[in-house]
Amino acid sequence: MTNPLVMFLSRRDDLSTDEIAALDALTLNSQDYAAGTAMIRQGDRPTSSILVLEGLAARAHYLADGKRMISALHVPGDYVDLHSLLLDQMDHDVTALTDCRVALTAHPEVRRVTERLPHLGRLLWLATTIDAAMHRAWIVALGRMSPLSHMAHFLCEMYIRLDIVGLAKDYSYRLAITQIDLADMLGLSVVHVNRTLQDLRATGMVSWVGSTVSIKDWDGLRELAQFEDAYLNLNKRAR
Repeated sequence: MTNPLVMFLSRRDDLSTDEIAALDALTLNSQDYAAGTAMIRQGDRPTSSILVLEGLAARAHYLADGKRMISALHVPGDYVDLHSLLLDQMDHDVTALTDCRVALTAHPEVRRVTERLPHLGRLLWLATTIDAAMHRAWIVALGRMSPLSHMAHFLCEMYIRLDIVGLAKDYSYRLAITQIDLADMLGLSVVHVNRTLQDLRATGMVSWVGSTVSIKDWDGLRELAQFEDAYLNLNKRAR
């Protein structure tokens, strides 16, 4: 199986043979998490960073009354907490939304690799800046878009991100999340999510059956979502 982190970074810049070998070495220490299992808890002080190899993980925040907000959805090729290399402690949870296989990269190994291969270090830095750009896009969608446009934007983004790592084809991909998960991403009630999904299906632009999302009208969905992919930094160039 191709390393999804190699696919993620190769979409933005060329990788050398040594860099690909180094990235492959970072994935050797793998661990499985069942759906619903916390990988990281708020307040933890991780000594390793977690790379998603298979499945979907979420960055989650909990209020005192138990309400949850999902501020990021992580797909294969994403480091869920590369920033933990520099932060003292985590200010959020990371949870497996589906069964996940991840690679644990010890922080000293991350430092060694980035010092030995500075170009690769810049690309890992790029990954964290793309993560931050997605946060900003989610904030804009949450604060200023209608629920219908917000959901359309989310589905457009997921198609691009999954396509990069070989998990989408012909505008179709698997998204095995619940309506509860979706409600916590979009800041809506489950009832409102269900109604918005019905409205989106009624446009004929999207079919979502089980865990399979099929985009029938990509241009129409992009227009509805006001989706521009510049924040995903897809231009391949020397970094």
